[in-house]
Order: sequence, then C-alpha cells, then structure tokens
Amino acid sequence: MKKLTFAFIGMIFICSLSTTAFAAKKAGGTSTTKEDIDAYDYDSLVKKIKRVTQPHVDGDYLVFTARNNARSVGIAFDFEEYKTVHQFTLHKSYDYNSEVLDSWFYFIMKKPKKASQVSYRLVIDGLWTTDPNNERTVFDESEGILLSQLVIPNEDPAVTETLSSGITRFVCFEKTGQNIRIGGSFTNWDSWIYTMTEVSPGRYEIDIPLPQGTHYYSYYKGITAFIDSTNPLKGYSNDGKVVSRIEIE
Repeated sequence: MKKLTFAFIGMIFICSLSTTAFAAKKAGGTSTTKEDIDAYDYDSLVKKIKRVTQPHVDGDYLVFTARNNARSVGIAFDFEEYKTVHQFTLHKSYDYNSEVLDSWFYFIMKKPKKASQVSYRLVIDGLWTTDPNNERTVFDESEGILLSQLVIPNEDPAVTETLSSGITRFVCFEKTGQNIRIGGSFTNWDSWIYTMTEVSPGRYEIDIPLPQGTHYYSYYKGITAFIDSTNPLKGYSNDGKVVSRIEIE
C-alpha cells in the first residue's frame, strides 16, 4: 500500500515538472484577464453562461467553460507561447433555498487583436490536455502535441485609418442612398472637392493621399457637417466647431 502511495505521489510530481517545463520553455506574449475587462461587461458575460458549452466568441470576448469535475482548470495560449497558465473561475448557481443547482468553471478574455484564431491547451489538475468541449483540434508539429483551436470571425468594423500605401481611407456610416462629402484643412474646408462612394449599403468610403502631419476634417450631408463616428480623435475648426482629427506619421 505504501509503495502504491509513493508511486502515485511520484507520478503527480513528474507531471507537475512536465507542466512547469512546458510553460517555462516558452517566452513572450501578453493576454488580458478579468482585471482588464470592464466590470459591467464582465458581469454581463458571466450571467450569460448558463451551462458548460463549447468555447465561443461573444462580442469582443472569448468565453471558455469546463465541467466541475476537477480541483482546478487552467488554460494556456499559443499567442503567449504557452508561458502563462490562466486559471478558470468556479461558478455556482443556486435555487431560492440557497441550494446549489449546478456549477462549472469559466474563463473570459478579450479577443487578441487581428487574430483569426487562437490555439490553446487546458491544464486540468496539473495535466495538459485538449479541450473536451471543443471538437476542433490542430497538431503542432514543432512541439509534437495536439492543440484545441477557436476560430474568431472577422468582425472588425471598418474605421478611418492610414493604409500602408500612405493613402488615408475615410469611412462613414449613414443611411443608404446619401450624398456624403468630406472637407477639411486639406481642402481649405471646401466640401465639394471630394464625394464619398457608397461601397456597401450605408457604408461610404474615400481614399485620399495626405502628407505627414495633423489634419482636421468633417463629413457633410447637404449643408450639415458632422464628425467621423469611426475616429475618436477630435479637434476644433477656426470658427470653434468640433471636428475630427487625424495624425499622419
């Protein structure tokens, strides 16, 4: 009996060393945790979790769940090179008599920027494994291990930005069928030089080559001027009106 006990402890110790070694051999990368998420958003996301489900995307967040049949559940991601193991949180649901109805583990994080998918492994009671709630797996040839993978739909909204070609693409969302123009410091505030094109229903765009520096602009519908809702940068025109601002580096 003692030999079996010591053998079992030894196996746990070896597994723990393997887990540590796998995490330690990787380096770099960043992630977001509960502390990085707005408290209201976090609470709303937790309330939506009614049971253990496959990992999914909810707005700007990734949601992972696990059954409550282990002491601890962690997760490590490819974009962090598996350096950090993030711990799941245990959630319990109660009835009106404060009796536990059900319980599960969950982990919520922000979507990595410009990522089309994330690969990951779970760490359940110290053992590395794929996600039993995710049927999608990929094989990492460099490590010789199987990974779970979550595909992230491309839902990044179009925004005004300077492209790599040096062209600035201005984006405006309005009702379809409108005549939307743009004017700014680069047109001496003449709004009749550039008319935007409706590239899809309600989405207007125009590409303008702009030199380095700070530029101010507004969109126009008829004689009404309005700011760019896709660009958070603001400034003031010479007559004191609030306008949009863009910095070209």
